[in-house]
Amino acid sequence: MRYLLLTKIFTLLLVILFATGCASTHNPDDPLESMNRSVFEVNEMLDEHLMEPVARGYKYIVPDPIEMVVGNFFSNINDVVVTANSLLQLNFESAVASGARVLINTTFGMLGLIDIASDVSMASDINLDKRNEDFGQTLGRYGIGSGPYLVLPFFGPSSVRDAVGLGVDVFIADPISTVIYLNNVNALDTVVRSSVGTGRLLDTRAQLLDVQKTLEEAALDKYEFIRDAYLQRRESLVNNYDTSEPDELD
Repeated sequence: MRYLLLTKIFTLLLVILFATGCASTHNPDDPLESMNRSVFEVNEMLDEHLMEPVARGYKYIVPDPIEMVVGNFFSNINDVVVTANSLLQLNFESAVASGARVLINTTFGMLGLIDIASDVSMASDINLDKRNEDFGQTLGRYGIGSGPYLVLPFFGPSSVRDAVGLGVDVFIADPISTVIYLNNVNALDTVVRSSVGTGRLLDTRAQLLDVQKTLEEAALDKYEFIRDAYLQRRESLVNNYDTSEPDELD
């Protein structure tokens, strides 16, 4: 029910905002700039009045070691998505490394609370560094173009291709939000998954606080800066120019 409601809200917002006009701009990658800027402003307002204050409170209250442990836990869950997409891309090196991260961190790292795999990588010649693969990249690896730049309500910078990829990752590959076994979900499972999902959202926003400060100081036009950085970063990831570093703008 929660996912159906989010889908309806997302669709309604897109229809309303699309109706406000989609004037072409000088950037060929962003023909929907008028709509995108409207969504961007709404996202900024929600972030300023809700997400950022809560994230700052979280960082203020939670000790750094606990915050690191929480981040490790969610990173371990993301490695499941990375492993699945690496297999789809036939990138077996990434699949083996990411799968090994999940196995090692889930067992010896107490469900991913401790990132033992990265310690193993630092102490040996075995490369178990964190990878970054998602279904948007998988589509790109098979020659599907990104399509127009798109700012999604709540989720932020994306493209038509990456929006489809995000839906696949969120509703199929991600262990927290998958709907594959939705018919067998009970009330307790729903509460647990919703709580974990909310915690992940909060942890992600808290990690981006320093990035936001840099954006505010460096960008004359924040929207344009984020758009250009996102598109460049996604092109790099699709072409595997850099697969070992997490993407802070995704």
